[in-house]
Amino acid sequence: MFLKHAIQPRGLAVQVRGNIEMTPTPDIFKILNFFSEPKLQEEVIENCQLLTFDKGQLIVKEGQYVKVVPIVISGTIRVFQTREDREILLYYVEQSQTCIMSLSACFYDNKSPAQAVAVTKIVVLAIPVKYITQWQRKFACWNDFVIRAFRNRYDELLNNFKSVAFDHTSTRVLEYLKNRTSKQKTNKVEISHQELANELGTTRVVISRILKQFQLQNRISLKRGSIQVMP
Repeated sequence: MFLKHAIQPRGLAVQVRGNIEMTPTPDIFKILNFFSEPKLQEEVIENCQLLTFDKGQLIVKEGQYVKVVPIVISGTIRVFQTREDREILLYYVEQSQTCIMSLSACFYDNKSPAQAVAVTKIVVLAIPVKYITQWQRKFACWNDFVIRAFRNRYDELLNNFKSVAFDHTSTRVLEYLKNRTSKQKTNKVEISHQELANELGTTRVVISRILKQFQLQNRISLKRGSIQVMP
């Protein structure tokens, strides 16, 4: 196990009651195997904590200062922005990944431009802000991790921007459903119309109209709380 004794929680950008905070052990580097420098591993164990969040819990709140940067050990985080009554999905953070919005806010002591919510029950390695820039100067493997995180997210966000700018919403809906079924290895997607609208940065009315068209074309079958994609 990569947990040691429990200590008093300090929390992330927001204080969430009921979180369990634990001290990591060297086993954590079986997952974070790119942190190869022994001295960095020592500092992680000495200065960082592992936090658990339940599904749906807020991890980082938009507009608040970030106190620690999370690296996902298990589970998935959804990062998004809100504007009026709409959500704009930015990206997901999965095992061994971190949130570049949190990293960016830490570098310049800015408020978080996005919110992060646990999609599933998750465990994250919480790294205090003061070590982010220190480790970048001290450890080559940490510097590589940060640069790679920004590059990967840059490519992902650029592809998302191209899709929003040039693809019709109906095309984006169908691609989203196909990607979900391929990833989950099932033709049934458990998602509401509003949740799908949030994923694609549009409105529920638009999504419902497109899905109704797809159903008339026998591309999908609509069920309560789910969508079945036809082969």
